[in-house]
Amino acid sequence: MDLSFTKEELAFRDEVRSFFKDNVPAATRQKIVDGRHTSKQELVEWQRILNKKGWAVPHWPKEYGGTGWTPVQQYIFLEEMQAAPAPSPLAFGVNMVGPVIYTFGNEEQKKYYLPRIANLDDWWCQGFSEPGSGSDLASLKTTAKRKGDVWVINGQKTWTTLAQHADWIFCLCRTDPAAKKQSGISFILMDMKSRGITVRPIQTIDGGYEVNEVFFDDVEVPAANLVGEENKGWDYAKFLLGNERTNIARVGMSKERIRRIRDLASRVQSGGKPLIADDRFRDKLTATEIELKALELTQMRVVANESKNGKGKPDPASSILKIKGSEIQQTITELLVEVTGPFAMPFAPEEDGRNELADWATTIAPGYFNTRKVTIYGGSNEIQRNIITKAVLGL
Repeated sequence: MDLSFTKEELAFRDEVRSFFKDNVPAATRQKIVDGRHTSKQELVEWQRILNKKGWAVPHWPKEYGGTGWTPVQQYIFLEEMQAAPAPSPLAFGVNMVGPVIYTFGNEEQKKYYLPRIANLDDWWCQGFSEPGSGSDLASLKTTAKRKGDVWVINGQKTWTTLAQHADWIFCLCRTDPAAKKQSGISFILMDMKSRGITVRPIQTIDGGYEVNEVFFDDVEVPAANLVGEENKGWDYAKFLLGNERTNIARVGMSKERIRRIRDLASRVQSGGKPLIADDRFRDKLTATEIELKALELTQMRVVANESKNGKGKPDPASSILKIKGSEIQQTITELLVEVTGPFAMPFAPEEDGRNELADWATTIAPGYFNTRKVTIYGGSNEIQRNIITKAVLGL
């Protein structure tokens, strides 16, 4: 299998790289370099820049605003965006609910929601996980009961990322309690301004408020907000999660973080010399780079197969990308903590050794703690290994 890029693909990479260099707002780029969270307004501004260019939803079909790019071009675009670095378009809309709507939704849903997702006119969040229904998502208990022209929703979702900003939520709800648990679930869209929806923030270990609990108390939702067929929501969820896991590999982002580590390690002193000159540190960094290169080649093989065979059902190899990609992201944050040393402590005194490193160092420890989640969300790595055992190894 030839994994080298063609001349046309290399020219495309240069075009994409130049666009990111010239159009990512400087303050937004610096926030990402420093490991700080971008604001809602910054993400909206950037996605609208992409949408004006026609690149906000490059992987969508052309009739819904996509670019018509090949899988290889899409791969290049994603890697260059992460390496720039630039914010990724809001995944809950662009990578999750959008593809579900254009694949399984009706024409009215496609016409209304898809342009608004591309331009980030609506901020979406994901209503999947529940207390007691994390990796065993099919055991969810949130119910939707049909009463005339509405669904009445009751239940609770948790770990709902960025729900505090959301205009809409896409939810898995149990619509047939008597059916086998995977068979009685439906995929329903809800306006977050609906009466009976309550959002409560959850403070995470890094001190932030990125995730939330969402409660539904007799929330009435128009019957037209059902996507696809009633009780087929589990199929749509599997479709959605297959797309999500491929993107979780984040090879471009990890490459950018490796460059950051090298830069910082060349400035930090250890034993009277730059940390980058320490043999043990270099061994760990090199081993991580080798793992990242292997992940990149694996992802390129997945992309090459997609180019050859077309895009049908999600490739079970996406589970491999999810496992290794998330593990590498965690290793990189561990290396960053090692570079930072005591300057990672957020409450270190202002005097006694704090220097110009202190400003950037304060984001390292929160980033390390926050990244513990990446082996859990999108389907825990333990579950992904089960998927590989069945789908890839045939056991």
